[in-house]
Amino acid sequence: MSEHHYFKFSNAVVIAPLGAMLCIWTVFWIELQFHVNLNQYGVFPRTFSGLRGVVFSPFIHGSVEHLYNNTIPLAILMASLFYFYRKIALKVLFWGVLLSGLLTWGIGRPSYHIGASGVIYVLASFVFFKGIFTKYYRLVALSLIVVFIYGSLLWYIFPIKDDISWEGHLGGFVTGLLLAILMEAKIPSPKKFAWEHDDYNEEEDEFLKQFDKDGNFIETRPEDIAQAEEPTQIIYHYRARDKKQPGDTNKETKD
Repeated sequence: MSEHHYFKFSNAVVIAPLGAMLCIWTVFWIELQFHVNLNQYGVFPRTFSGLRGVVFSPFIHGSVEHLYNNTIPLAILMASLFYFYRKIALKVLFWGVLLSGLLTWGIGRPSYHIGASGVIYVLASFVFFKGIFTKYYRLVALSLIVVFIYGSLLWYIFPIKDDISWEGHLGGFVTGLLLAILMEAKIPSPKKFAWEHDDYNEEEDEFLKQFDKDGNFIETRPEDIAQAEEPTQIIYHYRARDKKQPGDTNKETKD
């Protein structure tokens, strides 16, 4: 698969992030508009009713600050997912939401766990590790960008604050790593130079012919030197002189 065909912009790169932002902001607006609290639809670990939060918790946020902090990373990482891994983007989202929610349900404290941060950790973890595993230069560069921008997120998979669901963050991080290992993503075939092919012959390389056996640069190639040492041949071509016509006189003109 060529690089041009693989990295191709599609409508999903814009529609998916916008759709996700619209959903979480709409749910928060409904809470404010109708004075309702939907926190009970979050993940409540190790209870049957808490399982519904596996699906609903990413859409529920406790405050404007909580919502704002999740909006921008969610949009950027989701756009990256659909641009660089568009063939498996929907699978990553589906299994990411499901598995990260179940891990949170299994290891979480007895409290309602809400917010899209678990999904954000799924996306950040998947994009980072998948790029490293593929060893493709563009995807590795994307991994480094994710580390540069969101590397500080790593601290929040540990219990450093009581009001932050570090269990949801840890579940998302582990889920992203598992998906990066298990899901196959097609990548462009790496471009090979002439010397990387199996049938490469050093003696026929035009560039290497510019150097002698000791590695010294020679301005003239050996075949050019041999050609230059051949004796120069001079070939004369004679034209018969026209016969003098009657009445012609020798005249000398001067300007």
